[in-house]
Amino acid sequence: MSHGLLNAVTSTSREGMADFTGSGGQAADPQIQRLIEIETQKARFQALVHNLTGICWEKCIDRPAARLDSRTETCIVNCVERFIDTSNFVVNRLSDVSKRSSSGIGN
Repeated sequence: MSHGLLNAVTSTSREGMADFTGSGGQAADPQIQRLIEIETQKARFQALVHNLTGICWEKCIDRPAARLDSRTETCIVNCVERFIDTSNFVVNRLSDVSKRSSSGIGN
């Protein structure tokens, strides 16, 4: 379940990551590029989790309590699973559209 979300974040991060160049237009150290990519992935993952928390809280939590009842727990599980499914669908769809447009198919 969280593996799919991580794949979505990783895929989106790679697609959105431009080549990082240092002074003089030379490519930066590959280790620095990798560090930037990792930090970008972390930030996007944290943003997704924050968004997911807000969406599922509004949808599933009627009133805060000391414990989750079974209905609320089921709602949260379903909410998270639908969010992950939707995120994966969007990432895959955008990837397909990008591949088709870059290969000239459908133009």
